[in-house]
Parts: sequence; structure tokens; C-alpha cells
Amino acid sequence: MSEELPLYTAQFWLLCLSHALFAGSFNMIIPELPAYLESMGGGDYKGLIIALFTLMAGLSRPFSGKLTDTVGRVPVMIFGTLVCVVCSLLYPLLTTVSGFLLLRFFHGFSTGFKPTASSAYVADIAPVHRRGEAMGILGVSMNLGSSIFPPVGSWLAMAYSIDLMFYVSSGLALLSILILSGLRETLRDSVPFRPNLLSVGKKDFFEPTAIAPAVVIGLSYTSFGVLLTVVPDQAVHLGMANKGLFFTSFTAMGLLSRLLAGRASDRFGRVPVLRVSLVLTALSLFSMGSANSPAMLLATAGFLGFCTGVLGPTAMAWVVDRSPDSHRGRAMATAFIALEIGIGGGALYSAWLYDSDPEQFGLVFACSAALCLAGLLYVFLQPRWESRRQDD
Repeated sequence: MSEELPLYTAQFWLLCLSHALFAGSFNMIIPELPAYLESMGGGDYKGLIIALFTLMAGLSRPFSGKLTDTVGRVPVMIFGTLVCVVCSLLYPLLTTVSGFLLLRFFHGFSTGFKPTASSAYVADIAPVHRRGEAMGILGVSMNLGSSIFPPVGSWLAMAYSIDLMFYVSSGLALLSILILSGLRETLRDSVPFRPNLLSVGKKDFFEPTAIAPAVVIGLSYTSFGVLLTVVPDQAVHLGMANKGLFFTSFTAMGLLSRLLAGRASDRFGRVPVLRVSLVLTALSLFSMGSANSPAMLLATAGFLGFCTGVLGPTAMAWVVDRSPDSHRGRAMATAFIALEIGIGGGALYSAWLYDSDPEQFGLVFACSAALCLAGLLYVFLQPRWESRRQDD
């Protein structure tokens, strides 16, 4: 039925609006959290602010995938967003280091649930021949929320109080829930929630049909972990006064590519577009490692943002294409687990290789580019491996 329906419906735009507000809710507080934790005496634990959040997001994926495919897309989206409402209200109350870190851990439930169900919902309502475009627009809404609201959060904290920032964050999530409550459920034969649905087995941890795209996602998204870890120091080393300009260039070009190239994989196919985007992503990473001026760093940031803006939605659309409708939530959970492993792994190995030595920038980005090329090799070899398994 999805092939007969238009893409740009009221349901689609309402979902995108709720997704932008959801992303704004948990991203607007991030710039102020390191200083907030340090004010409690937890300066040595700043690295756990993102790590704990991401860890819980990954651990919760098997549960969110199973519930998305049984209870429904909308209830899972609402639950994930409700976590943001509650956690943001609790930050002003839990004023010890241990309380803060525990809250960051549970806050990760939000991204473990909401994006999984949102992606499945978009796949349900988008025409098959426009899935790549639909995933691209959903990504744009996430990026818009992630880029617009952090400066607002910092302004609220500086002009008024950090508590007000947390309350506004909670309010954005509440608005997102109000929008979600008006969406119709797209899962057929959904069942009421039962506690035994929280029991997950090995089959709930990954969807076999999503393994191929998940491998590509995991290998390519190590580059994002590298950016978060190394680029701030690289920008300072090159004399860039405002480190945020790098991420502005990266995000702006990523948004542009999602808007302009969102239909590319729908027209030319997922695998051909993935091959091209992986090659260009690797080239942009090699260029990042050889950047010797702020201008070159900004230019390569834009190039890398454009490439990843094509790669991400294409890979996610490939996940949907390969997965059965009944396991679509589990397939998306598998893809997001791979994404989080890639980002976390990239952050870990880049910090180890870099070791606060600017001479290692080239090596760090060369390794990241090599992983993208490994993903490219996998895309070429994967059809042969699948054919052999079928023959056996």
C-alpha cells in the first residue's frame, strides 16, 4: 500500500516536527553539562557524560526493537520521549556526582527507543520508491533539532539559570509527545504491553537481514567518533578561534546533501550510491588528516558532512529494503547498535592513536578512511558471500 501513498503527508511532517523537538530536548543541555558536572566536583568524570548515555542507548535497542514490532511504533516513540521529559526535570534535583551520572545513564533510554520506532514508522508510511528520500528528511529534522537548540540552551543557562534550561528541555520533549499522541499507529495487529515482552533472547539482539547494512554503518560511522574526539584539538592546533565552526560546516553541508541527494539511492539503487559515498567519505577523511589551515579544515568538514549526509540515509533505507515488515523495528535496532558501536569505537581508537600529539592527526584520519574502504570492500564482496550461503 505504501507505494500508492504520497510521502509528504501531514503524518510525515508531524513525525519530523516531533523528531526535531526530541533531538532539541536532549541536545540543548549537552554544551553546559561538563561545566555543570565540574561545579559538583565531578570534573574527572566528564568523559562519562556521553559514554553512559550512549551505553544505555545501545543496551536498550533489543528491547525497543522488539516492542516496536509488537506493541507498536507510536507507544515506543512516546516512551522514549517521555524519558527526556522526566530526566530533564530530575537534573536540578539530583545534585551529587553519582546522582548526575546515574541520571545520564537512564537518559540514554530516550535515544535507544525514539529513533528506532521513528525510523520504522517512516518506513511504514513512505512509498517504497522514496524510502531513501524519506530517511534523508527524517535525518534533516534530527540534525535541525541538534543544531538549533544547543545555543538556546547555553543562552538560557547564562542569561537566567541552568535549572531553567533543564525545564525548557523537558518542555520541548513534552511538546514532542503531544504531537506523537495525534499520530495513527502503523503497525498492524499490535498487542497491549505485557511485562513478558521485556524478555529478550538471542534473536532479539539482531535482525539477520540487517547485518550487511549494519556492517557498513558500523565501519563508516567510526569517523563520527573520531570527529568528536580529535577535531576540537585539531582546530585549536590550526589556530581556529571558534571550534564550533567546524561542526557548523559539517552539519550545514550534511543537511544540504540530505535535501539534494535524498532521492539518489531511490533512483540509482542503494548499493551503487553506497559505493560512491564510501569512496568520497574516505577521500574527505584523508583530506582532514592533511588539513594545514582553518580554511582547509572548514572545507574538508563541509565535504565530509556532504558525503555522510548521503551515506547515512542510503544505508538506513537499505536496512528497510532488506528487512521483513514484521521485524522492521528489530532491523532498525540492529542498525543503530552498529552505529553506536562505530561511534564509540572511533572515539576510543582515535584517542589512543592521537595521544595528544598533533603529529598523529594524519594517522588517525588515515585509519578512519581505511575503515570506510573496508566497508566498500564488504559491499563488493557481500553479494558473493550471500549467494554462497544460499547455495549451501
